[in-house]
Amino acid sequence: MPTEAIPQEEPGLFEKASDYAETQIHLLKYRAIDKGAEVASSLITRLMVVLLLGTFMLVLNIGIALWVGYMLGHSFYGFFIVAGVYGLAALIFYAFRHQWIKQPINDLIVRKILMKKS
Repeated sequence: MPTEAIPQEEPGLFEKASDYAETQIHLLKYRAIDKGAEVASSLITRLMVVLLLGTFMLVLNIGIALWVGYMLGHSFYGFFIVAGVYGLAALIFYAFRHQWIKQPINDLIVRKILMKKS
């Protein structure tokens, strides 16, 4: 007597829907992780560039202050003049901070989050 194979039951609609929902949840988690990592890496890269440029500018400004001070006869005059220029720049920067800093950073973050990978 040959033994007949017992047919396996195929998963029902409920099991398929459950598996689909679970897969979609995992996919959403991975997409959120990917976007978060992309935004963080972009901001960290920009921060590193800003730090390097800041170091360069610091050394450059010390040199300029010493040179201006040498030209005027006292080194502290150069530092006061350079500080005055930066004070004036800070006031202008403060006046336009929303337009020059807040809005572009907000736009960058939103653009990075909503950007689709090809």
